[in-house]
Amino acid sequence: MKLARDQGTATYRVRAYEPGWIQVNQETYEQSVLLAPDRLSTGVSARTIAELSGEDLQAAAELEPEILLLGTGERQAFPERALMRTLIGSGIGFEAMDTAAACRTFNVLVSEGRHACALLLLR
Repeated sequence: MKLARDQGTATYRVRAYEPGWIQVNQETYEQSVLLAPDRLSTGVSARTIAELSGEDLQAAAELEPEILLLGTGERQAFPERALMRTLIGSGIGFEAMDTAAACRTFNVLVSEGRHACALLLLR
């Protein structure tokens, strides 16, 4: 899926996504990524929702986004409740959706100047 071009001021934007890879700006990644308007991290340990760890969510929370988008692969899924405790009480909004939807939503939010982060799992 190729995504539309946007005019926001964010340094990083998702350009394309297919299960197993994601293109951010001009680089293609074959591992999960944590994306913010001004940061990209490939240090995400999880490739699937079943592999998601508290450390992955904590790394996203430390960026202090308004909202954290969790791209859960080809289908929407939700992390275990124990993992969600990482975000409870932090004041960070949270949405879990399939990764294609998370990519589109991230691009829209950052084009509006919002401080959103996306933890994008590839499978």
